[in-house]
Amino acid sequence: MQRTALIFFVAFELCYYLLIAQTGIVEYFNSDMLAIGALPAGGVLGAFYVIFSRFSQRTLLVSLLSVQTIMTLFYPNFTPVMLFILGVSVGGIAPILVNTLKLQKGLEMGVSLAVAYTVGTSLFTTDPASRLYMALLFSVVALISVHFLPSQSATKQTYKSYFDYSLLAMMTLWVFLDSALFETLSRDVYIPIWRGGFSIEIVFFHILGVVAAFYYKIDRTQKEFLILSLFAFSYLLFFLQEALLLSIVYPFVISYYNVVILQYLTKVKDFKMIAVSMIFIGWIASGAGLLVALENLIIFVPIIFLGAIVHMINGQIKFNKEIHYV
Repeated sequence: MQRTALIFFVAFELCYYLLIAQTGIVEYFNSDMLAIGALPAGGVLGAFYVIFSRFSQRTLLVSLLSVQTIMTLFYPNFTPVMLFILGVSVGGIAPILVNTLKLQKGLEMGVSLAVAYTVGTSLFTTDPASRLYMALLFSVVALISVHFLPSQSATKQTYKSYFDYSLLAMMTLWVFLDSALFETLSRDVYIPIWRGGFSIEIVFFHILGVVAAFYYKIDRTQKEFLILSLFAFSYLLFFLQEALLLSIVYPFVISYYNVVILQYLTKVKDFKMIAVSMIFIGWIASGAGLLVALENLIIFVPIIFLGAIVHMINGQIKFNKEIHYV
C-alpha cells in the first residue's frame, strides 16, 4: 500500500506540474511573462520556506497540497496573488517530493515517471482553459496519497556534506536545453510533434528512456556526454524539421535525464541543497528556456553545446592526468 501511495503521489504531482503549472497556465496567459511572473517568484519562496520550516514532511505536504488544491479551484482565472500562492505550494512540494523518493527502491520512481509522461503526453492537446477537473483530480489524488506514505524520520535534517556544484550546473543546463526546445516546439506550427499525430511514438520512447536510465549502467561522465549528445541531436532534428525522428529522440532524452537528475538528488543528504537545486532546476532554468522560446533565440542555443562538451573533455583530461600521476 505504501509503495502504491508513493507512486500515486509522485506521478500525479508530476502530472499537475507538467499539465497545469508548466503548460496550462503558461498557455492560458499567452506566455505573458509579466502575467505569470508571480508563479516562479512564489516557487522560489516555497523552496526557501520548506528549508527553514520546523514542520514535519507529512505536515508540510498536507498543508502545501491543500493550498494547491484550493488555488486550483480558481483555475485558470488566477490573479497575480493567486499565482504567487500556487507557486509557493508547488515550489515547496518539489524538494520534499525528491526527498520522499529516498524511500523508494527504484521501481516506484520509474513507474511514477512512466505514468506521468504517458498521461502528460495523452492530455497535452487538451484546451488549457478546460483543465480544471483534471487539475483537481491530480491535486486531490496526490493529497490523499500523502496520508499513506511511509513515515520518514529526520525528514528535513541537514547534514554537513560535500555537494558537487558542477553537477548542479550540468543539471541546470539539461533543464534549460529541454525547456527552450519544448517551449519552442509547443509554439511551432511546422513541427508540432505533440499535436502532429506522434503521441504513440512519444509515449513509447518516454518509457524506453526511463527503462534505459535504470538498466543501462554507465559512469557519470558517460551519462553526461550521452545526454548532451542526445540533446544536440534533438536540436539538429528540430532545425532539419524531422518530426518523426524528433518524436523518438527527444522524449527519450527527456525521460533519461530526468531519471538521472532524480537519482543524483536522492543521494544528496543535505535537504537544503535539494531545495536550492530545485530552485535552479525547476524555476531558473525553465524560466530561461521559456524566455529563449519567446524571443526566438533558439538558433543560438547550439553554441552552448560546444562550450559544455569542451568543458567536459577538459575535465576528463585533468581527471586522467591526476590518476596517471597518482
